[in-house]
Amino acid sequence: EVQLQAFGGGLVQPGGSLRLSCAVSGFTHGGYAIGWFRQYPGKEREGVSYISSGGATEYVDSVKGRFTISSDSAKNTVYLQMRGLQPEDTATYYCAAKDGDRIYRDYWMWDYWGHGTLVTVSS
Repeated sequence: EVQLQAFGGGLVQPGGSLRLSCAVSGFTHGGYAIGWFRQYPGKEREGVSYISSGGATEYVDSVKGRFTISSDSAKNTVYLQMRGLQPEDTATYYCAAKDGDRIYRDYWMWDYWGHGTLVTVSS
């Protein structure tokens, strides 16, 4: 059974940093892509950053230059380093996984989801 566990959220002041982690387990064959999404209250989930099994990365324009996605294959963990956080980054962040190497920007294309972790940026 594929399981994802996201953690690392919290309260941070504007301009601060947080690192989210997504621990992945249960993939028994092949590679997988990981996506980080966020959801504002009353809104659909939106993609933030993605990493393919081959290591290719993508970012939504609003986080380019501030967020960095990376993976540690030995730990089966994907990280989202967030710097320069702003109040508009306040949201619940989710990680998702999908078999294969392709990255999909639409949240409904992803197969497995972890529970969200809340990021609050406030002074």
